[in-house]
Amino acid sequence: MNNRRVTKPIYVGNVKVGGDAQVTVQSMTKTDTRDVAATVRQIRELEEVGCDIIRSAVPDMEAAKAIPEIKKQINIPLVADIHFHHQIALECIKGGVDMLRLNPGNIRDEEKVKQVVEAAKERQIPIRIGVNFGSLPPVGGIGKTRGFSRHMDMVNKLPKAGEAAGEEYSIVDHMVATALWEIGVLEALDFDLIKISLKAFDVPTTVEAYQRIADMVPYPLHLGITEAGTVKSGSIRSAIGLGMLLYEGIGDTIRVSLSGDSTEEVIAGYEILKSLNLRQKGTTLVACPSCGRADVDVIKLSNTVDEMLKKIDKNVKVAVMGCEVNGPGEAKDADVGIAAGAGRAVIFRKGQKARVVSADDMLSALMEEVEAVAAAAGDS
Repeated sequence: MNNRRVTKPIYVGNVKVGGDAQVTVQSMTKTDTRDVAATVRQIRELEEVGCDIIRSAVPDMEAAKAIPEIKKQINIPLVADIHFHHQIALECIKGGVDMLRLNPGNIRDEEKVKQVVEAAKERQIPIRIGVNFGSLPPVGGIGKTRGFSRHMDMVNKLPKAGEAAGEEYSIVDHMVATALWEIGVLEALDFDLIKISLKAFDVPTTVEAYQRIADMVPYPLHLGITEAGTVKSGSIRSAIGLGMLLYEGIGDTIRVSLSGDSTEEVIAGYEILKSLNLRQKGTTLVACPSCGRADVDVIKLSNTVDEMLKKIDKNVKVAVMGCEVNGPGEAKDADVGIAAGAGRAVIFRKGQKARVVSADDMLSALMEEVEAVAAAAGDS
């Protein structure tokens, strides 16, 4: 796609976000950040599956003081996720964090925001303005710290995307206004190392909020559907919401929020990007869904091949087919393909028949071809 929204690039550590950079994939640790060993172990697992940037919750000063030791032991940029307490943000800056996420819904005192911005500016640390539906400031309370109760904020009474009548103030309006308030605070301090997110669980609301802000500001956007759900349902919800925006050229970095292992978030993120031809990392599997024509257990074969392909980090497209109807055609579009039949299988390279092997040898033969293509890609 060539309609990518042009944004002002920033650097999170050594990772470029926005501008002409490829869309990056993020995740968030699910450990207690105060437990350095557990947090580092999880980040290293994420590094292995290709995570570009990692974020950790910093709920208190003890967690903030763990940041320097975590930083020493990891290889990817670390973002500190800050809510409520600006002093924690200041401590994380001192600890060498690569970026801050601030929530304008719960750090609304402009003077406190200014203290954080001045410290970030001194060290050239970017700030993500992270707007979330679940923690928006009260209606009428953007940038205000007194006179509002979190339990009577009226946010849930606002209409969602597509529900507002005429000029009625909506959730999308409130999310965008919240982001613009903090952008204004940062810009007034001559600070432009900014990244923005506007997340909700409701997909139409999230999509409209990002579409709206994309036309208003030049800063890179961090995409996500917040609290998306389990690995299965959350991946689908995220793929729809993020896919709609990415297809329009909106979005510079993504995080798939799942109730599951953090590595699943990274895997899902790359699959979303692969499906839109935005980024290729590792193998792409094309697999037949199986039907009554199949002479082999295609589902079992596809899952086995998928697992075997995880050790290949080169961009190789592999097709696993179960009959002669689509097999040769799909294999033609793949670097390596297999069309499995009764007792034997045909292995293809770029649509050309490479060899016919027995069912007992088809997996090893397929992987030999895949590894040969990967090796050639590594040499080129």
